[in-house]
Amino acid sequence: MSEKSPFAGVWCPSVTPFNAQGAVDIDALGRHFSRLNDSGIDTLLVMGSIGEFASLTQQERLQLIQEARPLSSLKMVANVSATCIPDMLELAEAAWKNDFDAVMVLPPYYYGQTQNQLMHYFETLDAQLGGKWFAYNFPARTGCDLTPALIAALAAKLPNFAGIKDTVDCLSHNRMMIEETRKVRSDFAVLSGYDEYLLPNLLAGGAGVISGLNNIVPEYFAQMMTAWRSGNLPELTRLQQQIGRLMAIYSIGDDFVTTIKTAVARRYDSMSSGSRNYGGTLNAEQCAAIDKLFS
Repeated sequence: MSEKSPFAGVWCPSVTPFNAQGAVDIDALGRHFSRLNDSGIDTLLVMGSIGEFASLTQQERLQLIQEARPLSSLKMVANVSATCIPDMLELAEAAWKNDFDAVMVLPPYYYGQTQNQLMHYFETLDAQLGGKWFAYNFPARTGCDLTPALIAALAAKLPNFAGIKDTVDCLSHNRMMIEETRKVRSDFAVLSGYDEYLLPNLLAGGAGVISGLNNIVPEYFAQMMTAWRSGNLPELTRLQQQIGRLMAIYSIGDDFVTTIKTAVARRYDSMSSGSRNYGGTLNAEQCAAIDKLFS
């Protein structure tokens, strides 16, 4: 495992609560972070996919960067991805001013990108971001894959390139990403973007996971890291099977963001379940399925 990376372990990509008027609810975010702070996880990611960054205005994103940091002493990373580089740089500057530990960036999306274009994009961005950064590989959303060869080449050249969230539902992709980057950097953090890949990621020499279930049951993932470090195979087996069972949450609703938020709202009564994804509200049968899953 990439223990030399200060970003190894379990990350929660936090949901972004909204109030009844549809505005960002910082009080609810504070309640959410208070629970996560005590769960044993390592890092909070704000404005990831589950954090609905694509539906937030630039001012809302700047507000979240400013107001989220005082709510937790955990490491904190801000996703500053956008289609407009000046907006990204404004968000990154705000992150550094508010003592964030790193930022995260997607590749350009909407337009297809070749590996050559991606190389030039990230090299140019690295020179401007001003601090540690993570790439976010989510080809199902961006239309391009950050290949292990590309990421290893960038990692070898760019010391501030700290790691990658590899959100590809393919264990061999995650494994190859770990193997290629390990050839050039011992401190590079390859984190899986799928909940049930934490243990396979660790077994392959990776750094950990960034996964949505950490909003609901972060203690399971923190316990898995403890069991991994102590070599407790029975506990690892139990937790892997439990997390695998809970993966059913992703097939309950029409969109996973609203479903995760609904689970948090019903289990902890700390926030509204409302999201900015239209038509995602769960019906009574779906809510009952969530209650049963987490009972």
